Order: sequence, then structure tokens, then C-alpha cells
Amino acid sequence: MLKHIKYTVALVLLLFAGFVSANREMSGAIEAQADGKKINFPLLKTEMQAKVKGDLVTVTVKQTFVNPHDKPLHATYLFPLNQNAAVHQMVMEVGDERVEAKIQRIEEAKATFEQAKQQGKAASLLIEHRPNMFTQDIANLMPGLPVQVTLTYSQTLPKVDERYELVLPLIVGPRYQPAGAGVTPTPDAEVNSAAQLGQWEIEKLPAYPEVAELNSPEIVDKERVAITVELDSGVPISELSSASHAISEEKISETRRIIRLAKGKTIDNKDFVLRYRLSGSTVQAGLLAHQDQRGGFFSLQIEPPAVPAAKDIAAREMVFVLDTSGSMDGQPIAASKQFMQHALNNLHANDYFRIIRFSNNAEEFTSEPVAATPENIREGLRYVQGLTADGGTEIPNAIHQAFVKPAKADTLRLVVFLTDGYIGNEAEVLRLIAEKIGTARIYAFGVGTSVNRYLLEEMANMGRGFARFIDPTETADDVAIQLAGKLENPVLTDISIDWGDLQASDITPAKIPDLFAGGALRIQGKYRQAGQHTVKVSGLVNGHKAQLPVSITLPENSSDTDNPIPVIWARSQIAEAMRQINTPQYLRSDAIVDEAIKAKVTDLGLNFALTTRWTAFVAVSQKIVNEHPEQAGQSNVPLPMVKGVGAKAYGDNPKQTAPAQSMMVAQNFSGGSAPEPSTLAGLVIVTVIGAWTWHRRRPHNAQLSLF
Repeated sequence: MLKHIKYTVALVLLLFAGFVSANREMSGAIEAQADGKKINFPLLKTEMQAKVKGDLVTVTVKQTFVNPHDKPLHATYLFPLNQNAAVHQMVMEVGDERVEAKIQRIEEAKATFEQAKQQGKAASLLIEHRPNMFTQDIANLMPGLPVQVTLTYSQTLPKVDERYELVLPLIVGPRYQPAGAGVTPTPDAEVNSAAQLGQWEIEKLPAYPEVAELNSPEIVDKERVAITVELDSGVPISELSSASHAISEEKISETRRIIRLAKGKTIDNKDFVLRYRLSGSTVQAGLLAHQDQRGGFFSLQIEPPAVPAAKDIAAREMVFVLDTSGSMDGQPIAASKQFMQHALNNLHANDYFRIIRFSNNAEEFTSEPVAATPENIREGLRYVQGLTADGGTEIPNAIHQAFVKPAKADTLRLVVFLTDGYIGNEAEVLRLIAEKIGTARIYAFGVGTSVNRYLLEEMANMGRGFARFIDPTETADDVAIQLAGKLENPVLTDISIDWGDLQASDITPAKIPDLFAGGALRIQGKYRQAGQHTVKVSGLVNGHKAQLPVSITLPENSSDTDNPIPVIWARSQIAEAMRQINTPQYLRSDAIVDEAIKAKVTDLGLNFALTTRWTAFVAVSQKIVNEHPEQAGQSNVPLPMVKGVGAKAYGDNPKQTAPAQSMMVAQNFSGGSAPEPSTLAGLVIVTVIGAWTWHRRRPHNAQLSLF
């Protein structure tokens, strides 16, 4: 069991007389006590700027760390990036120094960072734990000397249901680690040590930071993050919206917009999602290409043909797998129930269905698939409405249950997952799916405001289906109606590409997925021969052969040195290699072993300056900023609770990897900034009210003191 920890929370307000120095821009300070030891927390301010050109986006993430205390700190920040991000640059600024980070093998980067820490130099270390989960470590964060770290990443924008979608993740949700996949977290030991489970090797996760709303007064800064999006679509924009945040829109022209948060800044408790639709006729294929000294790189996007629905619809075995773990408590489980109501009511007359719920174990509505009769649907809905959320997220149990029996004869098995994906054993889950799936398809629906998109998209990729996301804090009923109606067969299947005389190589994805209405397929590759070429895309539409000839022009030499296509290609190669690692050896298309895959990923990271599982960015100042580095404290940036997620997700289960009470600093944390000086007066009032309210309802093992 986790130890009870007593907290002393102090808000230190610095009042200014007419002027504010840059190093005192963020002036709130939170302190806590764990086992009698005082812990000082660093402050963080994040500014994100996304520049969209066509369907490419480059994002800069500027993180400013401030130590408002009187002693040096080593800080750790756990934060997310888009799961498809190719992180290709990091710059650290401290005082008058600007340091370009170097990409190194992860062991070397850690050694470089530790040496700088011991020497009293400022240093930053960026580690990728998952494609969507990172940590930023800051060494020797000195009082009055902010450290600013700017990350740059690029990616292509996916087309989802006829709209382009930009997702800027803002918070890492808690992660559940099943028994045996790690160790029980304690305040005195780093959690999630790698463990061997037969053939499974579970990668270590960073420790989860202190969660402000659970462990301290509700004085979390509401202005942690600023977001700006510069959109240049090249085609007139007909529709633009954000269901996640209120935005302001500045129209520059028919094809250009500048989008900002309506209130300027926000708290980092849910992901930012921007969607837009373009005017004009649909282009069924589009090409982006670049050539430099490393070779020629291209990105080909293919859209499905507009065809009527098939008259003869094959019978389906619909397997609905519902996450009822503790993290789904409240709005997420309610949204899942709404989805199920519409999904069951939209089943075809010749369908069969099953319902599996899982938390610590998995149980099924019926022992066999049942016909989609009105009576069976009513019984299924009664079963769903009676479900409650509690316990851990043991997805492997649900996967075994879904695939343990062969599909019903003469039906196509479609497996629909409804989950937030808050787990730490993604590799085990993906390997299990690869082993069990057979000819079934998987549709992964993420339920929550900041779900594990990496896991859900990879599940759908392996299942030749798609991933969609439900925000339970918004109009979940409307979304459920829309998404439940999309559980149909793909428009274009069995896709193949004849590259002609193009001499294309290093193509991803290696296994081309099916294409669904309203979506698009992205093919990345390399080319040798520039000039005009014709590529033929073939597939089946409702069982009939279809072909799309695509005329493309590839450049010989590109003058645009900042073109992101090469790093996006490299990132796609890395993702494909990691899919191989997540596939059991006997199911791989070639005989490649894990060590060879690791070497390939490492080389790609070093050659293209990308973060990977085995490469990291590290920056070290020339100057010594801390004459007594041995006196520096270790701390983390606290997180807010994920919007819509209840307290059960944070350490209620003894196997939870997100111990809310734990003040232990391992490798990673996340958080945001304190208020600007102009808001200090209001913050004083809010702080007093918040502290009084919390004092009345605080647990007996906590004590509050205001300074």
C-alpha cells in the first residue's frame, strides 16, 4: 500500500512595483511535505504554435521552466506529443546562452545529462517513452534563472470523416500497469521496472507526478498553455471548428486563417482538437515530394471513390468490448453506454452480437453470439445500462475473450473496443492482437478528453479498421449516433499499388490497410528517378475490381531545406519497425530479429535527428550555473486531473502506475505555468477562497498552511 503523505501547501506571492523582471514572470510557488521533507515544485509555461501548409504541419512547443524558490532544483516534466510527431529539433536557452541539442543514443544522452548535472551546468534531456509520451528533465534549475526549451516536430494531417484534423495533446493520462508487468509503486522506489513475462518485455514507464486537485488545494493555474494555429490550406476553407476548446478565428483570406484560444490561455487538462473542411471537389490522390542529398522522399495520399452502399450486406458478428475500469468512471462510462444504445439499435437484421466488459477480469453478456432480434437487443441494452466502472484495465483478458472462439460461420467478425487506453503494457496488447486477430477487423473508439491515441490507432491498424474518439464532456449523444453508424464495411479493400518505372522503395505501411468512406490513405516512400510517372492504385469496391491511375511529378533537387517530408518518412519507417517488434517473431513477414530492428530504428534516429525509443535529445550549457550541485532538490511539475476522469483513475487500485499520493520523482512529469503578474491580485482572492474550501474538506492526513 502507498504511504499516506502529509502536505504543506504554500502560495508565495511576489508583488511588483511598476516593473517585472523577466525571470519573475511566473510568481506562484507551491511547496509540499512528504514524510517530513519539504518539496519545492517548479513552474511551467507552455506556448504551442502550429503552422499548417496544405496537409503538413510543423509545431513548436516552447516550455519555460521557472524555479520560484530559494534553492536549486532538478525538475522533471511528463507531457504528451502527437503519436505521429517526428520530433527533429530541440533548443535550450538559459540566461544569454542558446544551445542546440544533440541527438545521441539514449544511454549516451543520459550519461551526458548526468555529468552536466554533477558539474553544476544547466542541461535538458528529452526522452521518448512512447510515441505519444515524453519527459523533459532539467538539471540545475536556479532561482531567478528560467530555462526555456523549444521542441519542433512535423507530421501529416489525417483526414477523418471528410475533415482534416489537428490534435495537440496537452496531458498524459494515468497509466495502469497489470500485475507482473511492473512493480507496485511506492514513494521510495521508481515504479514500473522492466519485467519479463514469458516472451513479453514490458518497457519501463516514467513515474506519474503529483496531481494537484487530489493532493493540494484547488489553486491550479487556469492559464498554463497558449496555442496559436496558422492555417494555409491552399484551397478555400468551408468549415472550421474546435469541439474541445473555445477558439477565435482571424480570416486572412479564403485559404488562410489564424486560430487562437478564445481566452488566450487554458489549463492543460484535455487535448486540443481542431477540424476543418475544404471547399471544391474531392481530389482522389495528392502527392508531396522532396529530394536532397539523402535521396528522394514522397508522401502519397489516396481517397476512396464515391460509391453507393452495397445492396447485399454480409452478416456480421459484432463483438463490443467495453472498458469498465476505474478510469472510465463518470462521464466516460456514460458516453460508452450512449454509444452502445445507438450501435445496438443500428445492427442489421442478419447480424449477431456479443458484449464483453472488462476491468480486472472479463465477462460476457452471453456465452454465444446472439441474433440481432429486438428482444436480444433490449436484453443487451439492459446489460449495458447495469455496468459500473471500477478496478484495473486488464485489456489482455478482453482480447482473449473476444477471440477465444472462432467467428460464427458465414459472418465477418468486427471487434469494437470502447476504452481510454490508460495502460502501460501497450506492447503486450498489440502482440496479443497480432497473434489472435485472424481475419477479424478492429474498430477502436477512444472515450475521454485525453486518451491513449497511440494505442488505439495501433489497435485499429492491426485490425484493418479505424480509430475514432468520443469526448464525453461534449455532445456525446450526437457523437455516439454519428460514430455508431460508421461500423460498416470499408469502401476499398485489398489495395495494391503498381509503381511502374518509379523505382519506389522503403514503402510504409508495409501492409496497406482498407480505405473507409470519409478517410484517406497515406503512403510514404523513397524514389530514385525524378520526373513524370504514372502510378496505378488497385482494389476491390463491393467485390468488384477498381483502378485509379495517378500521374505524379517528382522533383530532382529541392531548394526548400526545411521541408519536413524526409523526417516524416523516417518517422513512418520507425513506426513500421516498432510494429514489427510488436508482432510475434513467427508472424513477421521476414526473419528480422528484435536486435536488427533496434539497430535500424537507432540509425534512423541518429541520421535524421529524431527522438526514438533508443535516441534522445540532450543540451548542456557552457557555463556553470550552480556552484553546489549536490544541494539541489529533485522535483516535478504537478499535473491537473484529466477533464472528465474521476479520482478512481489515480491510484485507487494498488497496481495503478499513477499513484496520486506519490511524490517520488523518477524520470518524468507534466504541468503548466503560473499566472502572469497582472493576475496576481485576483489570484490572492482565489487562493484564499480555494484554501478555505479545501481546508473544510481536506482528508485528516493532510494539513494546510498559508504564508
